[in-house]
Amino acid sequence: MPDHLFAVTITQVRFVIMGNLFCSDHFIHRRFDLKGSSLGRTTDKPQTEIDEYTILKDLDLNFIFRLQKHWYQEFQRQVDKDCDFLEQENIMDYSLLVGVHFRDKRVIMTEGSFDSDSSRGSSPHLSPHLSRGDTDPNRLSKIKLGSNMPTKAELTIRKSDCEPQLIGEPTGELYDVILYFGIIDILQDYDISKKLEHAYKSFQYDPTSISAVDPKQYSRRFKDFVYKAFQEDKVDI
Repeated sequence: MPDHLFAVTITQVRFVIMGNLFCSDHFIHRRFDLKGSSLGRTTDKPQTEIDEYTILKDLDLNFIFRLQKHWYQEFQRQVDKDCDFLEQENIMDYSLLVGVHFRDKRVIMTEGSFDSDSSRGSSPHLSPHLSRGDTDPNRLSKIKLGSNMPTKAELTIRKSDCEPQLIGEPTGELYDVILYFGIIDILQDYDISKKLEHAYKSFQYDPTSISAVDPKQYSRRFKDFVYKAFQEDKVDI
Protein backbone atom coordinates (compact mmCIF):
# COMPACT_ATOMS: atom_id res chain seq x y z
CA MET A 1 0.00 0.00 0.00
CA PRO A 2 1.46 3.39 -0.94
CA ASP A 3 2.02 5.91 1.78
CA HIS A 4 0.08 9.18 1.64
CA LEU A 5 0.99 12.57 3.01
CA PHE A 6 -1.69 14.96 4.20
CA ALA A 7 -1.18 18.67 4.66
CA VAL A 8 -3.00 19.82 7.77
CA THR A 9 -3.95 23.47 8.06
CA ILE A 10 -4.66 24.78 11.53
CA THR A 11 -6.81 27.85 11.95
CA GLN A 12 -6.99 29.52 15.32
CA VAL A 13 -10.55 30.22 16.37
CA ARG A 14 -11.62 32.04 19.52
CA PHE A 15 -15.04 31.52 21.04
CA VAL A 16 -16.80 34.00 23.26
CA ILE A 17 -19.56 32.47 25.35
CA MET A 18 -21.93 34.83 27.10
CA GLY A 19 -24.65 34.05 29.60
CA ASN A 20 -28.33 34.42 28.80
CA LEU A 21 -29.53 37.62 30.46
CA PHE A 22 -33.10 36.38 30.38
CA CYS A 23 -32.54 33.00 32.01
CA SER A 24 -35.29 33.32 34.59
CA ASP A 25 -38.48 31.82 35.95
CA HIS A 26 -40.20 35.08 35.00
CA PHE A 27 -41.64 35.47 31.53
CA ILE A 28 -40.11 38.43 29.68
CA HIS A 29 -42.96 40.57 28.35
CA ARG A 30 -40.89 43.29 26.66
CA ARG A 31 -37.33 43.29 25.27
CA PHE A 32 -35.42 46.47 24.45
CA ASP A 33 -32.07 46.87 22.67
CA LEU A 34 -30.87 50.38 23.59
CA LYS A 35 -27.91 52.27 22.11
CA GLY A 36 -28.71 55.95 22.65
CA SER A 37 -28.90 56.73 18.92
CA SER A 38 -32.05 57.58 17.00
CA LEU A 39 -31.43 56.84 13.30
CA GLY A 40 -33.25 53.64 12.41
CA ARG A 41 -33.76 52.83 16.07
CA THR A 42 -37.29 51.50 15.93
CA THR A 43 -38.74 48.09 15.22
CA ASP A 44 -39.87 47.42 11.68
CA LYS A 45 -42.97 45.58 12.91
CA PRO A 46 -46.39 47.23 12.91
CA GLN A 47 -47.96 47.71 16.35
CA THR A 48 -50.39 44.84 15.75
CA GLU A 49 -47.52 42.37 15.30
CA ILE A 50 -45.41 43.36 18.30
CA ASP A 51 -45.26 40.56 20.85
CA GLU A 52 -43.13 39.37 23.76
CA TYR A 53 -40.35 38.20 21.43
CA THR A 54 -40.04 41.40 19.41
CA ILE A 55 -36.76 43.24 19.95
CA LEU A 56 -37.77 46.86 20.50
CA LYS A 57 -35.32 49.73 20.13
CA ASP A 58 -34.63 53.22 21.45
CA LEU A 59 -37.55 54.99 19.81
CA ASP A 60 -39.88 52.19 20.91
CA LEU A 61 -39.04 52.65 24.58
CA ASN A 62 -42.07 54.08 26.36
CA PHE A 63 -40.95 53.80 29.97
CA ILE A 64 -38.64 55.37 32.50
CA PHE A 65 -37.38 52.78 34.96
CA ARG A 66 -37.23 54.17 38.49
CA LEU A 67 -34.68 52.36 40.65
CA GLN A 68 -34.30 52.55 44.40
CA LYS A 69 -31.41 54.79 45.45
CA HIS A 70 -29.03 51.93 46.29
CA TRP A 71 -29.62 50.16 42.98
CA TYR A 72 -29.43 53.37 40.97
CA GLN A 73 -26.03 54.21 42.48
CA GLU A 74 -24.80 50.68 41.74
CA PHE A 75 -26.18 50.96 38.22
CA GLN A 76 -24.33 54.22 37.60
CA ARG A 77 -21.06 52.86 38.98
CA GLN A 78 -21.24 49.74 36.83
CA VAL A 79 -22.21 51.54 33.62
CA ASP A 80 -19.43 54.09 34.16
CA LYS A 81 -16.86 51.31 34.66
CA ASP A 82 -18.05 49.31 31.67
CA CYS A 83 -18.16 52.30 29.34
CA ASP A 84 -14.73 53.52 30.44
CA PHE A 85 -13.28 50.08 29.73
CA LEU A 86 -14.98 49.76 26.33
CA GLU A 87 -13.86 53.26 25.36
CA GLN A 88 -10.25 52.44 26.26
CA GLU A 89 -10.48 49.29 24.14
CA ASN A 90 -11.78 51.32 21.16
CA ILE A 91 -15.13 49.49 21.28
CA MET A 92 -18.44 50.98 20.16
CA ASP A 93 -21.86 49.88 18.86
CA TYR A 94 -22.72 48.04 22.08
CA SER A 95 -26.23 48.00 23.53
CA LEU A 96 -28.02 47.78 26.82
CA LEU A 97 -30.34 44.80 26.52
CA VAL A 98 -33.33 45.17 28.85
CA GLY A 99 -35.97 42.56 29.64
CA VAL A 100 -39.14 43.62 31.43
CA HIS A 101 -41.50 41.33 33.33
CA PHE A 102 -44.80 42.93 34.34
CA ARG A 103 -46.07 41.51 37.60
CA ASP A 104 -49.64 42.04 36.43
CA LYS A 105 -50.05 40.66 32.90
CA ARG A 106 -53.16 42.77 32.32
CA VAL A 107 -50.95 45.76 31.52
CA ILE A 108 -49.89 44.09 28.25
CA MET A 109 -52.45 45.26 25.72
CA THR A 110 -53.54 42.97 22.90
CA GLU A 111 -52.47 45.48 20.26
CA GLY A 112 -48.88 45.17 21.42
CA SER A 113 -48.51 48.57 23.04
CA PHE A 114 -49.58 50.60 26.02
CA ASP A 115 -52.56 52.78 25.20
CA SER A 116 -51.97 55.47 27.78
CA ASP A 117 -54.90 57.63 26.69
CA SER A 118 -57.51 54.90 27.07
CA SER A 119 -55.96 53.32 30.15
CA ARG A 120 -55.31 56.39 32.25
CA GLY A 121 -57.43 56.26 35.36
CA SER A 122 -58.76 52.77 34.66
CA SER A 123 -55.70 50.67 33.90
CA PRO A 124 -54.59 47.98 36.36
CA HIS A 125 -51.87 50.08 37.95
CA LEU A 126 -49.59 48.22 40.26
CA SER A 127 -48.74 49.40 43.72
CA PRO A 128 -45.49 51.38 43.74
CA HIS A 129 -44.79 49.86 47.15
CA LEU A 130 -44.98 46.21 46.14
CA SER A 131 -41.33 45.90 45.19
CA ARG A 132 -40.24 47.30 48.53
CA GLY A 133 -42.62 45.13 50.50
CA ASP A 134 -41.42 41.89 48.98
CA THR A 135 -39.24 40.58 51.80
CA ASP A 136 -39.20 36.86 51.01
CA PRO A 137 -35.60 35.83 51.91
CA ASN A 138 -35.42 33.31 49.06
CA ARG A 139 -36.51 35.95 46.57
CA LEU A 140 -34.22 38.63 47.95
CA SER A 141 -31.22 36.30 47.73
CA LYS A 142 -31.72 36.08 43.95
CA ILE A 143 -31.83 39.83 43.39
CA LYS A 144 -28.68 41.44 42.01
CA LEU A 145 -27.87 44.30 39.69
CA GLY A 146 -29.39 43.53 36.31
CA SER A 147 -31.07 40.32 37.39
CA ASN A 148 -34.43 39.71 39.04
CA MET A 149 -34.67 43.38 40.08
CA PRO A 150 -38.11 44.52 41.29
CA THR A 151 -38.70 48.17 40.47
CA LYS A 152 -41.19 50.60 38.93
CA ALA A 153 -41.72 51.55 35.30
CA GLU A 154 -43.34 54.89 34.51
CA LEU A 155 -45.19 55.15 31.23
CA THR A 156 -44.03 57.94 28.90
CA ILE A 157 -45.53 59.68 25.87
CA ARG A 158 -43.60 61.24 22.99
CA LYS A 159 -44.76 64.46 21.40
CA SER A 160 -45.74 63.83 17.79
CA ASP A 161 -45.22 67.41 16.60
CA CYS A 162 -41.45 67.59 17.04
CA GLU A 163 -38.21 65.78 16.30
CA PRO A 164 -38.02 62.16 17.54
CA GLN A 165 -37.57 62.04 21.31
CA LEU A 166 -35.39 59.31 22.73
CA ILE A 167 -37.14 59.69 26.08
CA GLY A 168 -40.80 60.64 26.19
CA GLU A 169 -42.61 62.77 28.74
CA PRO A 170 -43.49 60.96 32.01
CA THR A 171 -47.21 60.42 32.60
CA GLY A 172 -47.23 59.44 36.26
CA GLU A 173 -48.59 55.97 35.46
CA LEU A 174 -46.52 53.44 37.40
CA TYR A 175 -46.23 49.71 36.86
CA ASP A 176 -44.57 47.15 39.09
CA VAL A 177 -41.95 45.27 37.06
CA ILE A 178 -38.98 42.97 37.37
CA LEU A 179 -35.95 43.93 35.28
CA TYR A 180 -33.13 42.02 33.64
CA PHE A 181 -30.42 43.94 31.81
CA GLY A 182 -26.80 44.02 30.74
CA ILE A 183 -24.46 45.46 28.12
CA ILE A 184 -24.11 43.25 25.03
CA ASP A 185 -22.39 43.30 21.61
CA ILE A 186 -19.03 44.35 23.03
CA LEU A 187 -16.74 43.13 20.22
CA GLN A 188 -17.06 45.87 17.59
CA ASP A 189 -13.91 47.95 17.11
CA TYR A 190 -14.13 51.42 15.66
CA ASP A 191 -12.30 50.13 12.60
CA ILE A 192 -12.02 51.45 9.06
CA SER A 193 -15.43 50.08 8.06
CA LYS A 194 -17.13 51.91 10.92
CA LYS A 195 -15.21 55.09 10.17
CA LEU A 196 -16.33 54.93 6.55
CA GLU A 197 -19.91 54.25 7.67
CA HIS A 198 -19.76 57.31 9.91
CA ALA A 199 -18.39 59.50 7.11
CA TYR A 200 -20.95 58.27 4.58
CA LYS A 201 -24.00 58.62 6.83
CA SER A 202 -22.86 62.00 8.16
CA PHE A 203 -23.44 63.47 4.70
CA GLN A 204 -27.06 62.31 4.76
CA TYR A 205 -28.11 62.52 8.41
CA ASP A 206 -27.41 64.30 11.65
CA PRO A 207 -24.00 62.87 12.71
CA THR A 208 -25.15 62.69 16.33
CA SER A 209 -28.11 60.46 15.43
CA ILE A 210 -26.19 57.61 13.80
CA SER A 211 -24.88 54.58 15.63
CA ALA A 212 -21.40 54.56 14.08
CA VAL A 213 -19.47 57.21 16.01
CA ASP A 214 -16.08 57.15 17.70
CA PRO A 215 -15.85 55.27 21.03
CA LYS A 216 -15.55 58.40 23.17
CA GLN A 217 -18.65 60.00 21.68
CA TYR A 218 -20.46 56.65 21.71
CA SER A 219 -19.74 56.14 25.41
CA ARG A 220 -20.83 59.65 26.32
CA ARG A 221 -24.07 59.42 24.32
CA PHE A 222 -24.84 55.93 25.61
CA LYS A 223 -24.47 56.99 29.25
CA ASP A 224 -26.48 60.15 28.71
CA PHE A 225 -29.34 58.07 27.34
CA VAL A 226 -29.39 55.25 29.87
CA TYR A 227 -29.22 57.72 32.77
CA LYS A 228 -32.45 59.21 31.44
CA ALA A 229 -34.09 55.86 30.82
CA PHE A 230 -33.05 54.66 34.29
CA GLN A 231 -33.55 57.18 37.07
CA GLU A 232 -33.48 57.22 40.83
CA ASP A 233 -36.87 56.78 42.43
CA LYS A 234 -37.01 59.75 44.79
CA VAL A 235 -40.43 58.99 46.22
CA ASP A 236 -40.15 58.54 49.96
CA ILE A 237 -41.63 55.40 51.39
